[in-house]
Amino acid sequence: MDFGNAQSWGDAIYFWIIPVVMGDAIFPPIPSEMVVISGGALSAVGRANAFFVVLLATAASWLSDLLVFQLFKRRLSHALDRWRWGRTFHEVVHTAIGKAGRSTTYGAIIGVRFIPGGRLATTAAAGIANVSTRGFSLCAALGGFLWAVWSVGLGYVTGAATGLPFWASSLIGGALGIVIGAVVGLVVTRRRGRSPVVDGPEEELDF
Repeated sequence: MDFGNAQSWGDAIYFWIIPVVMGDAIFPPIPSEMVVISGGALSAVGRANAFFVVLLATAASWLSDLLVFQLFKRRLSHALDRWRWGRTFHEVVHTAIGKAGRSTTYGAIIGVRFIPGGRLATTAAAGIANVSTRGFSLCAALGGFLWAVWSVGLGYVTGAATGLPFWASSLIGGALGIVIGAVVGLVVTRRRGRSPVVDGPEEELDF
């Protein structure tokens, strides 16, 4: 398979979206934004359906957010400490919350996901704070949809405006998304004030 050729991707992009977006809910460095943006760039050259990409990304985001939320809401995450990857996951959550803050407002559940690491931070914090499942579910669905539309739109507009190969449009769109997310994160952090640094997940995070 020629990864630089849009025609070679065909329907393959659809199979990448669900596992990558769901994986991002647990491990933020997984490039879910790039995959969804690539879906938008592919749609700009007629190799993908933008609406279907949005639907898949929204569903994957919502389902994985609910899984992580329930994990912390029901205090089941202690079981993960039996394995090394589980302890690593705790450290990732700890780092994400330290950077993005522990806000559990519905607005934060919707909007903070646009900040790198913000999705995991707000999902875990909402579960720890025992936010209502219905309220979280609705906000996670809306947030996932807005994020999917933004990402696909970014890839589509970049691809249509530049006329470059889809992979180049994806890189440009991804870079723009990172810059915008970083700026938004900086603004949010300044408004909230710097979050206190904690020594470890067991001290600050009750899960």
